[in-house]
Amino acid sequence: MGKYQARVCGDVIAARARGTSDGEPSLVDSADGRGAPQVVFTDPQVCAVGLTEETARAMGFGVRVVEYEIGDVAGASLLGDGYAGRAKAVVDEGRGVLLGVTFAGPDVAELLHAATIAVTAEVPLATLWHAVPAFPTVSEVWLRLLETYGL
Repeated sequence: MGKYQARVCGDVIAARARGTSDGEPSLVDSADGRGAPQVVFTDPQVCAVGLTEETARAMGFGVRVVEYEIGDVAGASLLGDGYAGRAKAVVDEGRGVLLGVTFAGPDVAELLHAATIAVTAEVPLATLWHAVPAFPTVSEVWLRLLETYGL
């Protein structure tokens, strides 16, 4: 986040030096509000981006939560016997976009950037459906979450 905030700050300083508007979308730090990734490097790892179910409901969003056992995707078997983990997606039902995603399991921090992009860019679930995950990898959990959602 520090690197991100420094980039935004540098862009604003440069825009002001050029005499251009500092209200341009590229000069507004939007990741602080909805796209700040968090990783707890424990064993197993826990990571999240965006809103939790509780926060989203408190903010008045109509949400639906979808969960999936990461150990059930084919790619998990490549990481070792007995791989176990959990994925949770918080969906804004009104707009069909992800408000937040949480992963818990071995090495799940590697899944977080895709979630950060989906949450920050407010990518519609119908569009994510066409983002084909590599097979067999743990990233197949994205397909399984969307299937569980009902796409």
